[in-house]
Amino acid sequence: MTDIIFLDGGLGQEIHHRSSNPNAHPLWSLQVMYDEPELVTQVHYDFIKAGSKVLSLNNYTATPQRLQKYGNPEQFSNSHELAASVLSQAIKQADINRSDIDIAGSLPPLVASYVASEALDFETSVEHYKALIAAQKPYTDLFLIETMSNISEAKAAITALTEFKEHALVGMTICDDFSNTLRSGEALELAVEEILATGASALMLNCSYPEAIDNALPILAASGVPFGAYANGFTSIKALTPGTTVDNLTGRQDLSKKKYAEHVHKWLDLGATIIGGCCEIGPEYIRYLRDELENNGHHLVSARQSGILTGTINS
Repeated sequence: MTDIIFLDGGLGQEIHHRSSNPNAHPLWSLQVMYDEPELVTQVHYDFIKAGSKVLSLNNYTATPQRLQKYGNPEQFSNSHELAASVLSQAIKQADINRSDIDIAGSLPPLVASYVASEALDFETSVEHYKALIAAQKPYTDLFLIETMSNISEAKAAITALTEFKEHALVGMTICDDFSNTLRSGEALELAVEEILATGASALMLNCSYPEAIDNALPILAASGVPFGAYANGFTSIKALTPGTTVDNLTGRQDLSKKKYAEHVHKWLDLGATIIGGCCEIGPEYIRYLRDELENNGHHLVSARQSGILTGTINS
């Protein structure tokens, strides 16, 4: 029986789909949380009931840069506090033992997803990641460094964590053309080497085609550290340029729950022990995965329960 760290799914996109406002905001699900906090609590609740053991805060776009450009920078601290509050309500409503789940803070791209050219310089990025860590630290058990499209930004997030001695799982987004490169064009092999040298010891691929992850995950498997993946269900991310919204994106019609689970089984066969879903992978997918994995003898656990946090960044 294998312990699998079982993440939630595409939180932000699920919140967006359920919102009463059909038009997406550049702040995405963060704006929905300002306007409809009870909806966000319900989405968290549904992921909990689906079996997720690592629950993400709804604060992916609550970076200083995005709030400055698309919202109110004075809402920075309040945004992270509110994200923690609505998740806490969901945990209480689900009546689960807090020790059985993890709350994960988010360290996302600071400016824009998928577009490496928009990333800030290394030193500036480190300082802003420190601010993000400090804002979330009171509420979290670990951090997800996620959707990293270039090596420098990933290393900046890891470097910022060293000051706080916090734990993180590091996720990279790759091109969907089977080139095994980050969105920046940097080789995944190089990214793995440099990110591990910076101090990470758990790696993931996320927010990419599951087929592209199938192709690239052997590189993570060869790294010798715990690894995993959580794919998206978009037809393409090319239309999501800085300043636009997810209204430009469409979900795949050919990625059923069963099909997604087939990809996950391929990752598990490679030795993956961290599994979940990204954009367009909703609670129904996570519930299906839970049943599939448990029926195959796997034990779904939180990161703390797995013991992985004793061997990650600056433990």
